[in-house]
Amino acid sequence: MSAWVWVGVAVLGSLGALARMGLETRISSRRRMAFPLGTFAVNISGAFAAGLLAGLTVAGNAQVLLGAGAIGSYTTFSTWMLETHRLNEDGDRQAALVNVLASVACGLAAAAFGRTVGGWL
Repeated sequence: MSAWVWVGVAVLGSLGALARMGLETRISSRRRMAFPLGTFAVNISGAFAAGLLAGLTVAGNAQVLLGAGAIGSYTTFSTWMLETHRLNEDGDRQAALVNVLASVACGLAAAAFGRTVGGWL
């Protein structure tokens, strides 16, 4: 992999992280609730985008740039788990369980839908 691809991953990674922060902040500031809806929306939209890339059969440097760089930094497994842990610590076990189950189910569905859409294009 060339140095330019690594630079591209860094740039797209920065943009992906900024997009994540922007969407999460916008949703969270409008919805004051214990459930981490902003992170949920980010991860589901990121799963769709990853599925779309797979459906489009993006490969090589483009896959590294878009998949690892942009989408990889946009989605956030660690934040999802931390927020789930905090819900559980705060005694809201039901919300923690919903966060896990809904995120996994909706993430898989979004990725499958993205892959289907990518196959149509």
